[in-house]
Amino acid sequence: MTQIRGLGYLRVQTRDVARWRELVIDALGFAEGSGPDPEGLYLRMDERRARLVVLPGDTDRVLAVGWEVRDQFALAAVGRAVEASGTAVKVLSEHESAERDAERVIAFDDPSGTPVEVFFAPVLDHSPVLTGMGQRFVTGEQGMGHVVLPTTSMEETVSFYTEVLGFLPRGAIRLGGGKGDGPARRVRFMGVNRRHHSLAVCPAPHGGDPGLVHLMVEVDSLDAVGRALDNVRRLGFSVSSTLGRHTNDKMVSFYVRAPGGWDLEYGTEGMLVDETHYTAEEITADSYWGHDWSGSEPLAAFTPSTAS
Repeated sequence: MTQIRGLGYLRVQTRDVARWRELVIDALGFAEGSGPDPEGLYLRMDERRARLVVLPGDTDRVLAVGWEVRDQFALAAVGRAVEASGTAVKVLSEHESAERDAERVIAFDDPSGTPVEVFFAPVLDHSPVLTGMGQRFVTGEQGMGHVVLPTTSMEETVSFYTEVLGFLPRGAIRLGGGKGDGPARRVRFMGVNRRHHSLAVCPAPHGGDPGLVHLMVEVDSLDAVGRALDNVRRLGFSVSSTLGRHTNDKMVSFYVRAPGGWDLEYGTEGMLVDETHYTAEEITADSYWGHDWSGSEPLAAFTPSTAS
């Protein structure tokens, strides 16, 4: 069983902090937290000081996907497993760990080049979490939500997360693979707790920035999702996908394009997995209804690279 308990935080860099503020605070109702960079955005969802951190920079990219473990012994076990796989592990300094609001953090890259951090003992903020719509984010034992990562090395990346980090397969969806269509490709979903998936990995045509397909966060009511959808439209954000219900995790959600070319999924009513009886499945449709992507702009991860 994995030492990892859940998605702890996501740190991203952006060229447009002001537009990010409009999206996450004004439209989606994250609570504003605190952090060391006065120009950065530190977004609260619960008692953590910041679950989502948005920092200014000259490119749009993921800085770190942070995974939480129980304690220092679990952190040491993860570090040993990663090093044994041939991947270099860096132990962050006390100052760097403090910037992540954690007691200790280790860092390494996954086979796709995604910067990964693993930590224990997050610092808590016990002041009220004042969300913009009075909504409650679903976190706790399920972690922050889930991330979907693109990769040009699909098999190596899936093997790393399952065989080295101990993520559990939670099914897949096939992309193509029909007659004359070449080998089947699949998006692979993986979990570490009762949330259906905390991670998904999908084949991408090229590597590099921004290094994300989407981040999903869950709230406690359909009304909160509907209000957020109204807000993103009112503020002129591009709705990548209309409201719909997914077939695998049963989430009712919509997708909005974030500055930088990737999406935020905002949903409710996600299923809880009982590992006693669960077996991995291959879904044949992304959604039961809705989730119309026909008006979506191309995601940066799937746009042909302009690099020479």
